[in-house]
Amino acid sequence: MIISKTPYRISFFGGGTDYPAWYQVHGGEVLSTAIDCHSYITCRFLPGFYSNKYRIAYSQVENVEHISQIEHPVVRAALKELGIDEGLSIHHDGDLPACSGMGSSSTFTVGLLSALYAYLGIYKSPKALADKAIYLEQKVLKECVGVQDQISTSFGGFNHIKIDTDGDYDVRPVIAAPGKLKSLQNNLLLVFTGQTRFASNVAQKKVQAFDKKEKELHRMKSMVNDAVSILRSNTDLDDFGRLLDEAWHLKRSLSDNVSNSTIDDIYEFGKAHGALGGKLLGAGGGGFVLFYVPESNREGLRKAFSDRVCINPVFCSQGSQIVYARETRLIASSDFNYV
Repeated sequence: MIISKTPYRISFFGGGTDYPAWYQVHGGEVLSTAIDCHSYITCRFLPGFYSNKYRIAYSQVENVEHISQIEHPVVRAALKELGIDEGLSIHHDGDLPACSGMGSSSTFTVGLLSALYAYLGIYKSPKALADKAIYLEQKVLKECVGVQDQISTSFGGFNHIKIDTDGDYDVRPVIAAPGKLKSLQNNLLLVFTGQTRFASNVAQKKVQAFDKKEKELHRMKSMVNDAVSILRSNTDLDDFGRLLDEAWHLKRSLSDNVSNSTIDDIYEFGKAHGALGGKLLGAGGGGFVLFYVPESNREGLRKAFSDRVCINPVFCSQGSQIVYARETRLIASSDFNYV
């Protein structure tokens, strides 16, 4: 049995510039961090005395005989890509809901690949995991996704990610002024909108408008360096929150389906109760709103959102990892004697 543990992520600045339609022309930059909420994938050999060859459990349960019958697109693609054709049970549990703007889809992909490679007795570096996840999502499944989520969840940590026009990337851990990252963490609050959506569906319209939104995207990209400068200097950390506010209004302008009345109401309510800025995480349309609120006001803001699920995020330095590994191929199905 193999169990992988893969963190979700928070993206602060530069989202959108990590899509091929943008970085292949202009290059991309993103500031993001992994957080201490995780996706867990359990993978084990399924002997032949079970009624089906594959058992896949996530929000639904699939019991099928052939890989081609598996409905979950990532599981089906990953098993085909890695050439796994023996009986297998795969089970997913997550600390956060799917389709919530926390990079959950890519967290699942990276965690699944990590578990399947370990099942095969193969070690893959964070970069190799991220590269394979990007390949599966963009090339095999043809999804409209960027690359920051796969990188963030594979590597872990608080990083400045630079993406070249050829798709290569550089992951630079942010070295902040003493105490700055801890203070930033204590000034953040996640508020769940109660709405979920498929990121690739929302992103499609946004990406189609990139050529008309170059000014906005160039500014969103430059904000990454502005934010890193705030973290590295003695500049007032509240400037980070104000920069998030600017970033949200730019992101909201990229497409009509980025926000909606519920999200707008949540955001304005948060600002009216002490938040200096924030943004909807992910492609848009639902999920979590991230607020920057001075620590002295954070509990008050949390109480103001008493009717919603709120999370005090904790930064996580580790990326996807194998937390349990034990050989379970004890009996080959052809050797099992039914009595």
